[in-house]
Amino acid sequence: MAERAPPLILGAGPAGIRAAMTLVAAGLRPIVVDESHAGGGQIYRQPLIADGRGAKARYDSEAAKAMRLHRDFAALGTDIDYRPNTLLWNLRDGAADIISDGVSRRISYDGLVLATGATDRVLPIPGWTLPGVFTLGGAQIALKAQGCAIGKRVVFAGSGPLLYLVAWQYMKAGVEVAAVLDAAPLAAKLNLLRALPLAPGIVLRGVRMAAELTLRGTRVVFGADRLSIEGEGRVARIVYRDGGREHAIACDGVGYGLNLRSETQAADLAGCAFRFDPRDRAHLPVRDASGRSSVAGVYLAGDGARIAGADAAEAAGERAALALLQDRGLSHDSSRAAVLERALVKIDRLRDVLEAAFPYPSQWAPEIADDTLLCRCEEITTGEALRAIRDFTLTEINRLKAVTRIGMGRCQGRMCGAAAAELLAAQTRRDIDAVGRLRAQAPIKPIPLAAGLSIDARQHDPAH
Repeated sequence: MAERAPPLILGAGPAGIRAAMTLVAAGLRPIVVDESHAGGGQIYRQPLIADGRGAKARYDSEAAKAMRLHRDFAALGTDIDYRPNTLLWNLRDGAADIISDGVSRRISYDGLVLATGATDRVLPIPGWTLPGVFTLGGAQIALKAQGCAIGKRVVFAGSGPLLYLVAWQYMKAGVEVAAVLDAAPLAAKLNLLRALPLAPGIVLRGVRMAAELTLRGTRVVFGADRLSIEGEGRVARIVYRDGGREHAIACDGVGYGLNLRSETQAADLAGCAFRFDPRDRAHLPVRDASGRSSVAGVYLAGDGARIAGADAAEAAGERAALALLQDRGLSHDSSRAAVLERALVKIDRLRDVLEAAFPYPSQWAPEIADDTLLCRCEEITTGEALRAIRDFTLTEINRLKAVTRIGMGRCQGRMCGAAAAELLAAQTRRDIDAVGRLRAQAPIKPIPLAAGLSIDARQHDPAH
């Protein structure tokens, strides 16, 4: 009888690490593929080189969690087939196409845990492509991984809990945070009262961050609207409206983002069914409480399945691995599975409240100026997209892609896709779920030309 291929885990963030630990404890040796150089994911990202900062300086209140996760992953050692700095660009026929060190390989697997995480969600605003403008996640990576700031006087703008977290982290690092421009109205923050019984520590920590920013002289504006970023060759100021009046703040760096969006391309290539999620304003892969997708042997965990945060990702990663063990007929702890599912339900209730406190500014899409760049990769403006929608009577996002090339560039729609869908929905006066979702195609991320030229000649990984 042939030996079964190992499970494959995509992503070494909180979800992927806990999944790997669970499988190793059951006697399996999973393959762990991760684009980063070290485990931890975005939330617990490790620096490229030692920069003299300790865990407390890098992760603050999350330092204990980060260090525990890093230690647990390191302790797995050779019990896993760990492949950092490795890009998965395709899934087909029960195998994964990966690239590491510029070489394309094909690896077989038996059981796939997708722990792909999330990226920033943005809407284009005037000046958002100027040097000095970063997404909130990008600003956080600069601080955590490189130990540098995106400017000396920085403004953070957008919506979501990450907005305040990154602003506070910059303030603690000694950077002048000139302002936090929150798109949500102050009244929306009253929803946080409903979160107190669910997670008092998280709510109070958020209130403390906002209070400390204010005490340090940071201007905190609620209901900021009509944002635009100005400068000659680099950011010089950010302009916004508040209560009908226009204001400008001088700055040399801007961190901008509107909550997060799940990375779902791998789930699409794996054949998973999708369903629209009103809370996340996105089509997400369908999964049950255990993390099982609609495809046998494919499991979903963490923010790549639905935005819920690091604690939920750890629990979901472990739960998905237990489901994999059960489906393989291996010993698994069913009582532990039930505990994890209850914890995930509680966190999900908290996320519902947080989304109400930090709502997506859906009113922004109809106001995007025609000359604003929408798709950076293909250099398509909002006006060009709107003309195509009108001239070709477009109502579906993949038709918009075919006509305009929006979503065909290097990012494959990861940065512009959600914005294009919002624009299409606003222009056609349809609900966002009605315009559909961009279909993923391989390669889901750019691959080196040399590797691409040898794709047809590649061979299976000799280790498997």
